[in-house]
Amino acid sequence: MDPLAALSDWSVAAALRRSAVLYPLVNAAHILGIGLLIGAITALDLRVLGAFRAAPLAVFGPPLVRVAGAGVALAVGTGFLLFSVRPAEYAANPAFLLKLGLVGLGLVNVLALRLGSGWRQALAGGPVGAAVRGGAVLSLLLWVGAVLAGRWIAFVG
Repeated sequence: MDPLAALSDWSVAAALRRSAVLYPLVNAAHILGIGLLIGAITALDLRVLGAFRAAPLAVFGPPLVRVAGAGVALAVGTGFLLFSVRPAEYAANPAFLLKLGLVGLGLVNVLALRLGSGWRQALAGGPVGAAVRGGAVLSLLLWVGAVLAGRWIAFVG
């Protein structure tokens, strides 16, 4: 059986399609997840790039990373539910595919930064190196791009 058809036939997807309340609630939770992610990542990236210097990165960074992580988890979980309503249509939508690619690259960027020694040094009070600053710029571009691509989904067929 086609996995996209099977997903569309899933009882949860059918309930989302039938309910006048459930789909809007899941959609609102998806937007909340995106808001948490983008808000936290933007604040963190701007701090890495030199804004909010009064707030030490060691204090400011860890809670923002946790908020962004919660936002990603909420956005991905609810995004999967929203995808399940019309998986074949979304899978054929170039804006949706672009969004997924940008989210994937954003997550790879996060992992690269977190695994690199520059991030640990910056959190320990050391200088913020060029690789970490470059990662912050890339992060801003990728996550904003993902949001823009996400908004484009409804307008591209």
